[in-house]
Amino acid sequence: QVQLVESGGGLVQAGGSLRLSCAASGRTFSRYDMGWFRQAPGKEREFVAAISWTGGRTVYVDSVKGRFTISRDNAKNTVYLQMSSLKPEDTAVYYCAASQKSPSSLYNRKYDYWGQGTQVTVSS
Repeated sequence: QVQLVESGGGLVQAGGSLRLSCAASGRTFSRYDMGWFRQAPGKEREFVAAISWTGGRTVYVDSVKGRFTISRDNAKNTVYLQMSSLKPEDTAVYYCAASQKSPSSLYNRKYDYWGQGTQVTVSS
């Protein structure tokens, strides 16, 4: 069992930056590949980024490439999402999730555990 708690959301002006954190409980964090997702009002949940259990592989949705960076610190059981050059369309609730580690593609994974989400609002 893995419990995930996101933090770091808030209100920021367009062009600004935020860093989201996701703290995981337990000693098995390094067994999981991790992902970030987001859900805007009235829209379906969207994949944002993912990182392998070693941190050696990362993938992003096209709309955030070059602006967002996913990273992790296995010693701290934490995954991060550094968001820069934020746009109003980035406004959403952001969720982190854990997927059993695998050498397969980080896209289209099944995620076993989810956090409760943190709100990010970007004003124009």
